[in-house]
Amino acid sequence: MSHAMPFQLVLRNGVCLLPWGKTQLDIGIVEGKIAALGQLGQAPAAEVFDAAGLHILPGLIDSHVHWREPGLTHKEDMASGSAQAALGGVTSVFEMPNTSPPTTTAALLAQKLSLAMGRCWVDHAFFLGATADNISSLREWEKLPGCAGVKLFLGSSTGSLLLNEEGLLSQLLQNCRRRIACHCEDENRLMQRKALAQTAQPQTHPLWRDEACAFGATQKLLELAKAKGARLHILHVSTEEELALLQPARAFATAEVTPQHLLLSAPECYERLGTLAQMNPPLRSPRHAQALWGALHGGLVDCLGTDHAPHTREEKAKPYPLSPSGMPGLSTLLPLMLNQVAQGNLKLEQLVELTAHGPARVFGVRSKGRLALGYDADLVLVDLEKKQTVDASHTRCGWNAFDGHSLQGWPVATLLRGQWVAREGKLVGQPEGKPVEFEGALMG
Repeated sequence: MSHAMPFQLVLRNGVCLLPWGKTQLDIGIVEGKIAALGQLGQAPAAEVFDAAGLHILPGLIDSHVHWREPGLTHKEDMASGSAQAALGGVTSVFEMPNTSPPTTTAALLAQKLSLAMGRCWVDHAFFLGATADNISSLREWEKLPGCAGVKLFLGSSTGSLLLNEEGLLSQLLQNCRRRIACHCEDENRLMQRKALAQTAQPQTHPLWRDEACAFGATQKLLELAKAKGARLHILHVSTEEELALLQPARAFATAEVTPQHLLLSAPECYERLGTLAQMNPPLRSPRHAQALWGALHGGLVDCLGTDHAPHTREEKAKPYPLSPSGMPGLSTLLPLMLNQVAQGNLKLEQLVELTAHGPARVFGVRSKGRLALGYDADLVLVDLEKKQTVDASHTRCGWNAFDGHSLQGWPVATLLRGQWVAREGKLVGQPEGKPVEFEGALMG
């Protein structure tokens, strides 16, 4: 393919994961965009990188991340969290609103965007949290630059961000034009069953926040959304029963699954990890993990999100249920799933669909998530043979549920809009992340 301008960078000889499959190609990059795909021969380039033996994937989009800034930066801030993303091959992060204060106004969204300037290693966007007070404003605010959309908590996972009264829910679903990201646990049932969470017994977490708690909330919300013509994205689906609800709702509802719900199950995870395995909705019995895998292979799951939610070891060491729910996962999303590819449980093409094509489609991301001409050159180079042990000791929270696991398949370099941001486990250059752009922000 001829090309007039010299390339800023040419990646040669890599196996590229294009939307239609694997092909060995060269990638030519100009001004941060993919400018050529093909055999580029001796095309002039400022830099040439030989990617022989490596696979080149679109940079991952993790659409479910809790950085802890503002307010809780002892656990993590935007700089430390985005560094984990870059090192893990994640080039776009959508961050959740339950910081302190929660992101519930246009001004607080603008504050987060300004905190990210010059400190974020990857591109980013921030969700607005739905509350009883801001419903009428969300239709305008969801179109703001750098807004990933609206996040709805049906169960109190976090502070004031709770909206479970049917009249208010209906109003929200009528008001929002973009897809609403939903945490589905039924608040009334959570309150009724609270006594089932036994002191210092984290294995009672899935008993307290049981299957019916998730199913009931998802069922109620899907029915309301169908009636109101709203579009939903059901986060961290954790039960076999919810999958049965989602199948007939494909026209308006998409679904996310987390790696931990696929790879960890009760009671073993609580016996081994204690409160480190505590998250909402809970890790459940193997029956549910198997159903989630089945749904993933059947195309019912649109994306993998980590629900990356770091807490310090000291916080996690409090006796259950005083211990906080949530676990980190940004830096291990890709290695964990590449390891599943190595074990034959997942195809590399599926992994790309779930971590790049899928999130881009669900959220209407502009010019990201594909290896295609004119798209941002957000790329991750992976070595499918590389074996390494998970070690989170260098992260701010200092732990990971998969610490000590030996995994096969690791990212070795990450490019953000054509610039190296990570190579061989080290950050490169400066943090130059920008706000992600969305189709939904362009609507009238």
